[in-house]
Amino acid sequence: MTGSAGYDLHTHSLISDGTTRPAEIAAEAAELGLAGFSLTDHDTIDGWDEARAAASDAGIDFVPGIEITTKYEWKSRHLLGYGIDPAAGELFAALARVREARFGRAREMVELIAADYRLTWDDVVGEFEATTVGRPHIADALVAAGYFVDRSAAFADVLHPRSKYYVPTYALDTIDAITLVRSSGGFPVLAHPVAERQRTPTPVDAVRAFERAGLGGIELDHPENREDWLPALREAADELGLTVTGASDYHGAGKPNRLGERTTPAETVALIRAGVATPH
Repeated sequence: MTGSAGYDLHTHSLISDGTTRPAEIAAEAAELGLAGFSLTDHDTIDGWDEARAAASDAGIDFVPGIEITTKYEWKSRHLLGYGIDPAAGELFAALARVREARFGRAREMVELIAADYRLTWDDVVGEFEATTVGRPHIADALVAAGYFVDRSAAFADVLHPRSKYYVPTYALDTIDAITLVRSSGGFPVLAHPVAERQRTPTPVDAVRAFERAGLGGIELDHPENREDWLPALREAADELGLTVTGASDYHGAGKPNRLGERTTPAETVALIRAGVATPH
């Protein structure tokens, strides 16, 4: 769903793999007339305080969120968690392990790439303040060095899963992550389940398993979701009572996705905050 009074519930800042500060996202959201937004950086909440303060200054609402790196049956799945307790020890201990694994994997990939490209670890990390380091940062370094025109081109070549430079990484089991989000007082939503980059749609049977574990919603209104893959999941969402959310997955200059191009109604956000939800 689109609309100026909605919320963009999926955005990334330079704390993970976006290119703008949390405060800049808040300012842009206000300029666009959004009712509010959620900062959902990968595996970290380090941008929450800045985002919340900037949203308050801009006169819009802030929904605390996170995007968790997970896998289910060897397939990457991303899970959005809204309203988690920032003092949830078990969840954040698990996320620390994920970030550490991503960091080590990134270093290993840089070493492999450096055999064929003039690229160093310092080129990748520089002086940025990201808590989570991943392939997007390597892509940005390769673009800065003039090897590719943008992130997408780097991902299609050097950083592709079938590339000789690719190194797999540790991720939480999706069902375990859903359980951790719920036990941390949060509302779990499956992110971009039919994005074309996933190469295959999330199976309905997997969504059923996630719902049994406590999944509350599914991000069906996303600019990267394939329209021809959506009907089966829309039907499953209706059958299972999952809340359908919409969001841009904004990364600043890191992706073409535009802030606020997809949104979630304020009424649905209120229900998510209450831990219930369902109205689409």
